[in-house]
Amino acid sequence: MSLTVAVASAGVFMIHRRSVLAGLTLTSLAAPAYAWSRFRPLFNGRDLDGWTSVGDANWSVADGVLSADKGGMSFLVSRESFRDFDLRAELWVSDDANSGIFIRCADRAKITPATAYEVNVFDRRPDPTYGTGAIVDVAPVSPMPRAAGRWSLMEVSARGDVLSVVFNGQKTVDAVRNTAHTEGPLALQYGSGVVKFRAVEVQTA
Repeated sequence: MSLTVAVASAGVFMIHRRSVLAGLTLTSLAAPAYAWSRFRPLFNGRDLDGWTSVGDANWSVADGVLSADKGGMSFLVSRESFRDFDLRAELWVSDDANSGIFIRCADRAKITPATAYEVNVFDRRPDPTYGTGAIVDVAPVSPMPRAAGRWSLMEVSARGDVLSVVFNGQKTVDAVRNTAHTEGPLALQYGSGVVKFRAVEVQTA
């Protein structure tokens, strides 16, 4: 083979190699979107189908948003139960709101931090140790993110005894281990203020 042909062949190889690497880069960038495509909605954006109300909050749905702004401590409990799963929820709360998502609830009629894991949304909690982004009495948060006045994304992972929480991109609970609760429905909490959800999605492991 002549030197000219060899150089040309090497050039083609390098171009092809760069093309393959570029393809891998594009594939890796697309991977998270592919993974997220396995999520399915638990809130249909139209009504409360699939949920049971516990308490007297005035839950309603309008323009694809689930909301409540009156009532005592109340919950919307999912009809389905979950063991190992990833959850993501888009939520909006007022500055004075007390809300959160309870997971693996052991008792559908009695939902407390003792009968479930409470992933908190409570900017004004008197003890901020277990405020927004924490799992109450299980995993404290520091620094505590603020939820009030904007749409936020909460991501929760429960795999066996390993629990993680990410709030607006901040990892607030990093793979804490706890065996207290193993399976049960989800519950959206209304405690005070204005609470809104516009997406609640889950993927099971």
